[in-house]
Amino acid sequence: MNIGYARVSTEEQSLDLQLDALKAAGCQQVFSDQGMSGKTTERPGLTQAMAAATAGGKLVVWRLDRLGRSLPHLIKLIDELGARGIQFHSLMENIDTSSSSGRLIFHIMGALAEFERNLISERTRAGMAAARVRGARLGRRSALSALDVCQLKNAHKAGAELSTLTNKFGVTERTLRRYLKHSMSVIAVLSLMPIDGLCGGSAVAMPEGAKSVGFDSAAMLTRDNR
Repeated sequence: MNIGYARVSTEEQSLDLQLDALKAAGCQQVFSDQGMSGKTTERPGLTQAMAAATAGGKLVVWRLDRLGRSLPHLIKLIDELGARGIQFHSLMENIDTSSSSGRLIFHIMGALAEFERNLISERTRAGMAAARVRGARLGRRSALSALDVCQLKNAHKAGAELSTLTNKFGVTERTLRRYLKHSMSVIAVLSLMPIDGLCGGSAVAMPEGAKSVGFDSAAMLTRDNR
């Protein structure tokens, strides 16, 4: 049995052209999605069409991009159909996997999809390598700055409960515990900075307009400056 699938990206677009073409192609059942982007992999109509297609049957679309706009996703769907013994036919491109030429085209598309994935991977690795050369720090930004860690350590030493510090620093208790555990290594780094008095040492003159880094100074250098 031939199962048809139609899709338009907006509610204002009409499905009539696709529905007429699918019926003319001999589709006994037609499922559709209206107002759904081809980039969306989870579509109710597509799910129903895939479920309704049976071994020995065929899934038919008016044009290839109606099934999906992502080449890897298209290949995945066609492979799934093939594994279930279901053929695929795109009317406008005249791609029919029941023919040798149609299967050849999809093998070529599969090779192109793999080539695209490899290119993306290579570009990503090259970009990361270039960033490291420039001295950029890769990965997620730290939840707390070095100055925040010092404030946290001093406040915790003074007896402040972690549950009350979560609001001040905007992180969870688990994150605070992790920073407290590794605070000594952070302080060792700070000792290389030309600023004293950060973690209990003797205070020295700070830049004009800056405030003390004591626990009660809520308006100190904020996380916006990180």
